[in-house]
Amino acid sequence: MGRYDFRPMRVRQTAKALFDTRRNSSLPQWYHVIGDVPPSETLARPIQRAPQPRRSNKKPSRMFQPLPMRYEEDALRTDFFNDHPWELARPRLVIEDSGNDSRNVDWSKGIVQPGRQVDGESVVQRQLYLMTHANLPKATAYDTARREFYAYRHRADIRRRIAREEAQHVGAYFGAGPLEVGMALEDKSFESWKTWAAKMIDDEQAVRSQLFSGPMQPGNEEDATELSEGELEGALEEVQDKVPASRQGMTALGGVAMHP
Repeated sequence: MGRYDFRPMRVRQTAKALFDTRRNSSLPQWYHVIGDVPPSETLARPIQRAPQPRRSNKKPSRMFQPLPMRYEEDALRTDFFNDHPWELARPRLVIEDSGNDSRNVDWSKGIVQPGRQVDGESVVQRQLYLMTHANLPKATAYDTARREFYAYRHRADIRRRIAREEAQHVGAYFGAGPLEVGMALEDKSFESWKTWAAKMIDDEQAVRSQLFSGPMQPGNEEDATELSEGELEGALEEVQDKVPASRQGMTALGGVAMHP
């Protein structure tokens, strides 16, 4: 007896790895089926120490390759969920009382079945029943199943709205729903962004002003203010005698030429 062989449990991972490394051009036909129905984890078969066969350049026979497995429901599910992508966001019940729960369902009576959640799978099964037993075309069966599905969802929304209004009438209080909470979070983020953007604009304007006037020393904010009229006249009187070509005819002693 040898050790337990775990390779059969990793056959799906191996097939995916071969496909990702482009050693195989396509996934095997059984790849999605094994993902939906994984093999048993009971390990009762040990490794048999068999001699390694000699390598040969002859290609293996295609006789033992699995046949392609396709289900008609797969195409119907693809059509429905492509038209209704938000149905995938709804929670689903996957717990069954037994493995034969589907035998208690009669799709000839409509899309609503006792003890079964009405969702996209109900539309698929109802459409398949109409195509198989009522001999309806695919498009006609799809429209019929969708109308029943829409009518059920519309009645459910009306019942939910009436129950909410009745509860509020007797004093019930409901907090903010998902939409209100989401809008509040968006408003909070927007206001935070506006504060940050205003600060960045002020900082950029301060940097641009310093490029023309030079850096401002802390505590000398008064130097940057404009002179009053009296201070301007006093400054002009101090420099007037030293300006060339003035009325006094004084020669310049240096500095910037300034005419009164």
